[in-house]
Amino acid sequence: MCDVQDLLKSKGVKPTPVRVMIYEVMKGYENTFSLTDLENNLLDVDKSTIFRTICVFLEKHLIHSIEDGSGSMKYCMCSHSGECSVDQFHCHFYCESCKRTFCLDSLPVPLVQFPDGFLPSQINYVAKGVCPECSNKI
Repeated sequence: MCDVQDLLKSKGVKPTPVRVMIYEVMKGYENTFSLTDLENNLLDVDKSTIFRTICVFLEKHLIHSIEDGSGSMKYCMCSHSGECSVDQFHCHFYCESCKRTFCLDSLPVPLVQFPDGFLPSQINYVAKGVCPECSNKI
């Protein structure tokens, strides 16, 4: 738990017991997660506290958001160092069969040369189709 507290402190986030608990739950997800997923796993935590914590973690680049077209914002942990930077942007995959969204950390977003003056803070690259687990069922 000290590692999480140290990480939060290093990012300028006060490591309250609830924030540490929420971060630990987020770390436990194999893939992406939604606000509803967190609410269902943190029944003793007020929903507004969970939402505010997501906002803080987004602002401090501990997690990143993914708009996968499902109508529900998804979130994913940033790298193990707790850093989401432009050079670490990666592709995501939305399975149209099981409705899960996967972070493909090993697949970087293709380099795009933006015109002068454009400074991207987030790039959303989502491929859609069928994941390996679902394709094995076909």
